[in-house]
Amino acid sequence: MRLATSEQIFEPYGDMPYSLRTALERGVRPAVGFQHPTEVLKDRDLTYDEKREILSSWASDASALRDDPRLRWLLGTAGPVPLDEVCAALKRLDAMAPAKDAPTH
Repeated sequence: MRLATSEQIFEPYGDMPYSLRTALERGVRPAVGFQHPTEVLKDRDLTYDEKREILSSWASDASALRDDPRLRWLLGTAGPVPLDEVCAALKRLDAMAPAKDAPTH
């Protein structure tokens, strides 16, 4: 299996069909089932923190295309997405952030 973030082919490892462990060690969280960052925002089953983790992995340099660093290709997605769109989704997520440490009067 070729990870979107690497030219390296990952061979079977232990019980995992491909070395997902290696991907996770690189700080890349898979986004299986998501084709665009906005789909992460719309997912009702994910918590705010889980959405942030996925989008942050997508924005990470570890997900950058070697030949075009303006694009990000996260493990588990069909193709690359412009970094600007990932950053826009992160900004939208920040706007939806749950109120933490809100002053109580």
